[in-house]
Amino acid sequence: MKLSIYIILSLFIVLVYSNADAQSHKDTTATVTVAGTCGQCKARIEKAAKITGVKSAKWDVTSHLLTVQYNESQTSLDVIASNILAAGHDVGDKKAATTIYDKLPECCKYRDELPEVDNVNHNDSLATPSGNVVKGIVLQSDKKGNLLPLTGASIVWLTNGKGVTTDAFGGFQITKPDNDNKLVISFTGYRADTITVTGHDELKIVMATDKTLKEVIVTSRQRSTYLSMLSPIRTEVMTGKELLKAACCNLSESFETNPSVDVSYNDAVTGSKQIQLLGLSGNYTQLTVENLPGPRGIATPLGLNSIAGPWVESIQLTKGIGSVANGYESIAGQINVELKKPESEHLYANVYVNDFGKTDLNLNLSQRISKKWGTALLLHDDFLTNKNLDQNKDGFRDLPTGNQFSFVNRWAYNDEKGLSSQFGIKVLTEKRTGGQTGFDASEDKHTTNSYGLGMNINRYEFFAKTGYVFPEKQYKSIGLQLSGISHQQDSYFGLTDYNAKQQNVYANLIYQSIIHSTTHKFRTGVSFLYDNYDEVFKKTDYKRTEVVPGAFFEYTYTPIEKLNVVAGLRADHNSLFGFFVTPRMHIRYEPIKGTTIRVSAGKGQRTANIFAENMSVFVSSRTVNIINAEAGKAYGLNPEVAWNKGISVDQKFKLFHNDALLSLDYFRNDFTNQVVVDLENVRTVNFYNLQGKSFSNSFQVQLNVEPVKKLELRLAYRYYDVRTDYNGKLLERPLMAKNRAFANIAYAISGWKFDYTINYVGKKRIPATDGNPVQYQLSNSSPDYVLMNAQVSKTVGKKQKMDFYAGSENISNYKQPNAIIAADQPFSPYFDASMIWGPVSGRMLYAGWRMKIE
Repeated sequence: MKLSIYIILSLFIVLVYSNADAQSHKDTTATVTVAGTCGQCKARIEKAAKITGVKSAKWDVTSHLLTVQYNESQTSLDVIASNILAAGHDVGDKKAATTIYDKLPECCKYRDELPEVDNVNHNDSLATPSGNVVKGIVLQSDKKGNLLPLTGASIVWLTNGKGVTTDAFGGFQITKPDNDNKLVISFTGYRADTITVTGHDELKIVMATDKTLKEVIVTSRQRSTYLSMLSPIRTEVMTGKELLKAACCNLSESFETNPSVDVSYNDAVTGSKQIQLLGLSGNYTQLTVENLPGPRGIATPLGLNSIAGPWVESIQLTKGIGSVANGYESIAGQINVELKKPESEHLYANVYVNDFGKTDLNLNLSQRISKKWGTALLLHDDFLTNKNLDQNKDGFRDLPTGNQFSFVNRWAYNDEKGLSSQFGIKVLTEKRTGGQTGFDASEDKHTTNSYGLGMNINRYEFFAKTGYVFPEKQYKSIGLQLSGISHQQDSYFGLTDYNAKQQNVYANLIYQSIIHSTTHKFRTGVSFLYDNYDEVFKKTDYKRTEVVPGAFFEYTYTPIEKLNVVAGLRADHNSLFGFFVTPRMHIRYEPIKGTTIRVSAGKGQRTANIFAENMSVFVSSRTVNIINAEAGKAYGLNPEVAWNKGISVDQKFKLFHNDALLSLDYFRNDFTNQVVVDLENVRTVNFYNLQGKSFSNSFQVQLNVEPVKKLELRLAYRYYDVRTDYNGKLLERPLMAKNRAFANIAYAISGWKFDYTINYVGKKRIPATDGNPVQYQLSNSSPDYVLMNAQVSKTVGKKQKMDFYAGSENISNYKQPNAIIAADQPFSPYFDASMIWGPVSGRMLYAGWRMKIE
């Protein structure tokens, strides 16, 4: 099966690349600064620049420079710049219309995120001309002796350090101080020139080619993680640059350098992981892929492992409730993953190995088929064959062995008249075997000879998104999102079988426009969700079908730039639980420049999938009980409903002469109903509807600072207070640390990058085990501990750059002792591998190589 897939993919690659066009002859070349932040911006800018007469256009996401080759007889730099402005991106000091800029995706909002040239006040360039204003133009000479405008050059007064940058045509104007007449002109790749201003004539400054440095000096760079200060919904964006700070083989490892999200193993046997946000398990965080349903339902326990890290272009993290346009399931927050598009790099390859015996292979390919069509192919394969990986010497494999293969093939279409579309397929196959080191599935499966587990997963997805932006009214658009998923898991845990199948269909139609002006904007639409589940647990069949049609309306009020109010309401009808309403509101206020306050409140609802979301109980001898189940509901239980309230303050300021950001946020969740997972009896796990209270309080303070150039420091502290009524007793949520601290240090110099992360985890409450024999009892709480990760990478090559990287996780080799209760008697009533509060495996070393061709 896999061989045939490889053959088909190989033929696909050959056919696509055989149609690649040769590069045309270069005419006039010019470079301008265009504002943007990410790969989506790159595609949009280059598309806008490629008008009639333009031979090529390439925008660099790091330097923000657009290099265009064009025929002067057919077009001009002014016309090209106008077209880019119409797409929503600033060119030099020319600003795109606010109505167009507001339509850009959140990850593309650049006006508050772009780094500034050191000690430069860009507002000076907007000063009213007077007798104290100096004007001029900065030019560069090409190889033919032609003078071309130099966009983005720094013009700074020598004494006070204030200055401006040149616009799209190399021009500038700057206010002259009384005590200074020397201007310093600099640009990346040229030696700085200092000139004396003696009069009020316009200056003409030429940066000659023979002044070019052998080594380019970068004076500004894009942040690897940033917070959109203009968005009313507090969204943190992790760019591809951030994901390179760690190995990031899959999505679960993408949050190692992020203090807001915790990732931990569910148990000591299956290798499955879960995220924790705001002190709640990942079940309460809506995980989407490009705003379409991601791994959910049956796919929850292994979903984080199913998205390859090298596929990820960026991650948007929203704490608290999200937009009603994205559905009703968000309670703790939303994590949206953007995959690499056909407009991304031409080729990306990655090879990763670690000393556990795990190998990851990744290959991303993209190709522009024609002016309107593009395609991308993302391939991933990983395998672990070391059956004797048992660092804690308990007789069980620390990680299951096996193989995962997956790929994405996506296509993009844009008619350049407002209509755009993308569609594709995803396929994943995975086989894992775990349990005791001596387990042999061919002989020991379903016997008491040796404890083992096996999982066989097949997942198939289709997705499509089509949008139309009205050419004459850029503020008006309509879009349709579609996806279909089939997920099959056949598995066994010792003597217990669990086989499950889920079929999902999702559709979301969104229309957005304004009411009279951009002060009043709205989004509205209808959605449809279909879920069909068929689960067999211990020979008992649990079937259900949920059909949820819905509609939503979201209104945004922006009377002034400093204030945004977003009010949303959606109404849905669940075929099992009936009609329900989800209101949500977000308010953003900026009382002074650099200070952003956000307040949010709203409701979320979801259906608990008690088996898939708690698969860790399968690797124990606990008896599963569903208390007070009612016919006609999911497992006989009510849906989970919670109200989330939150407030955050983000303060920008200068520290050590560099930009710094201090963030504080507080969120509270109150459940009106929750499916309680009760582990307080060591012999059972009980599922029942909440009787009493259940809430979570989350507080976080974070400081991002750059003490010296190219040295970034990220510090954070989190406090959680999470409690639930368990049979009338209000107790702390088990296996959740109240106190956590985080530090990440990143340094880059001459192609070298160094990253070091420290996590402090406080003590956690452990459910009582006093019903076990003494040798199988645990203490009532875990000790606190510290985890450390580090990575170093080196970029080599000029034309074809390659990265070599090496690192270590869990440097101190800290492991939870007695991770598996009664590991020596896995078929006894005391066996339990689900009481995990710390690392299951010890120190891990890894190394890798990656190459990217734009």
